[in-house]
Amino acid sequence: QVQVAESGGGLVQAGASLNLSCVGSGRSFRTYTMAWFRQAPGKEREGISCISSSDGSTYYADSVKGRFTISRDNAKNTVYLQMNSLKPEDTAVYYCATGPLPAWLASEYAYWGQGTQVTVSS
Repeated sequence: QVQVAESGGGLVQAGASLNLSCVGSGRSFRTYTMAWFRQAPGKEREGISCISSSDGSTYYADSVKGRFTISRDNAKNTVYLQMNSLKPEDTAVYYCATGPLPAWLASEYAYWGQGTQVTVSS
């Protein structure tokens, strides 16, 4: 079992950058795919990015491709989401999740953090 907790959210202006961190606790962090989701008020949870445990392959949603970068440091049990060129549309609660394989559906991930708020003003 793995427990994760996000941090690094905040209030920034459009065009700014923000780096989110997700720290995991558990024996098997290295064996899990790690993913970032976000959910804005009134909208469904959206898969943003994930990184595999096997070969480190990364995947990005079209909405963030070219602006966000996911990475992981297994020695620190941490996954990061570097967010650049932030837009007001990026405003949401961002969640970290773990799963057995890369996937875009939230239902495929077993363990979730409590989220960190990202607000981007115009």
